[in-house]
Amino acid sequence: MSTPIRPKDRDAVIQSLRAGVVPRTGQHLVQVGRTREIETLVGDIERVADGGSAFRLVTGEYGAGKTFFLNLVRAVALEKKLVVASADLNPDRRLHSSGGQARSLYAELMRNLSTRTKPDGGALGGVVEKFIATAKTEAKAAGQPTEAVIRQKLDHLTELVNGFDFADVIAAYCRGYEEGNEQLKSDAVRWLRGEFSTKTDARQALGVRTIVDDAAFYDQLKLMARFVRLAGFSGLLVGLDELVNLYKLANTQARNSNYEQILRILNDSMQGTAVGLGFMFGGTPEFLLDTRRGLYSYPALQSRLAQNTFATNGLVDFSGPVVRLASLTPEDFYVLLQKIRHVYAGGDAAKYLLPDAGIMSFMEHCLQRVGEAYFRTPRTTITSFVNLLAVLEQNPGTEWRGLLGRIEVAADTRGADEHRVTGGDDEDFSSFKM
Repeated sequence: MSTPIRPKDRDAVIQSLRAGVVPRTGQHLVQVGRTREIETLVGDIERVADGGSAFRLVTGEYGAGKTFFLNLVRAVALEKKLVVASADLNPDRRLHSSGGQARSLYAELMRNLSTRTKPDGGALGGVVEKFIATAKTEAKAAGQPTEAVIRQKLDHLTELVNGFDFADVIAAYCRGYEEGNEQLKSDAVRWLRGEFSTKTDARQALGVRTIVDDAAFYDQLKLMARFVRLAGFSGLLVGLDELVNLYKLANTQARNSNYEQILRILNDSMQGTAVGLGFMFGGTPEFLLDTRRGLYSYPALQSRLAQNTFATNGLVDFSGPVVRLASLTPEDFYVLLQKIRHVYAGGDAAKYLLPDAGIMSFMEHCLQRVGEAYFRTPRTTITSFVNLLAVLEQNPGTEWRGLLGRIEVAADTRGADEHRVTGGDDEDFSSFKM
């Protein structure tokens, strides 16, 4: 605990917590609990790295830490040399559609493609160039043209949907790379990202006859997973959050078509037919369990995603496709608040703004006002705690006991509990998205 925390890392974590978003970096500084769940997902990552496949649906209430958990697993995957693509679903981005929403989701995934050296997205060009550099080295050693080696390496991709055109696009990028033709390279990346909207434009730019459209969404991800392995990476991990947006679709046919796509992905993953490809989905319990509109409304999915009936009375089973995030215990939550205090102080115990007794008093106050829900859905409680530290920091000499007496509690519109620290003017805190 004595190692100083860089101001950049400290600010990234604290600002994210206070602004209502999950930290993109530094999650390890505030991670507590979830040990078995993390071990399960790390096992999935290792299976994908070995050329296998994985499927996990992570469920938890609003504010329980789904997004934080998915981001933490994402960071582990990057360290294991996987390529990670992540996106949130929304009304314009879904798994299946006929109006461009699936292609839009694919394009978002490719824009957010990340590697260990480029963890914030935009890594697609780097992945392609790494593949080409490897091919050039092999071509030079064998005394062959680079494009011939590229075609040979990509030959087994042609058995997949769009495989021939995928190979043509990579070859086109290679030509642009060698000739210094930036436009050709740009067009190749646009095709790989799914940004061509018409086949005519793609044919004029690259000489290919297909594009990444709604129907090719999943097949293109399988192609990309094999390609990143050829480029020297361990595999591809796809993280999709906010799947509750599928639950909200009013059209039954549209909803079922998306659930059909999830079933296809699940079947492929369980049967091991997707090479080096893993999926992590994040959704609420209602999205999973509702038999009228949720995944359980689709019988084939309900039978595959049903909880182990023997895992009751405190017994757990993490081998199934669904990972249910357990509630943080009060002890976990106490450690979490200690870690946030430590990060806020930049890793210097001498700068702590609140003693251990203050943390205990804060928790007792929340328990009295809110009940046990304050540590089961920690989002808004964390936001309130960070704001308490901010007031103590900017008002030296302020007595924390007096501030705790003025914390009001209001009901969250989504079922979690929301706290407000009120000084002179009331200050509303946006929901903390975890």
